[in-house]
Amino acid sequence: MQNYNFDALRWTTEAKTKLQNIPFFVRPQAKARIEQLARQAGQDIVTGELVEQARLEFGQ
Repeated sequence: MQNYNFDALRWTTEAKTKLQNIPFFVRPQAKARIEQLARQAGQDIVTGELVEQARLEFGQ
């Protein structure tokens, strides 16, 4: 039986690029927080703007 992740969010190319600019050792936590922000905003696509918003929130 295959395990499907129905809560998976899609990421734009710009958002993926911005995520890669985050230091690797905090990237998993940042990705989780960015996806949490997207869900709270009712979005199913993570945009570069959302990544930037999270970056400002984190003070990076």
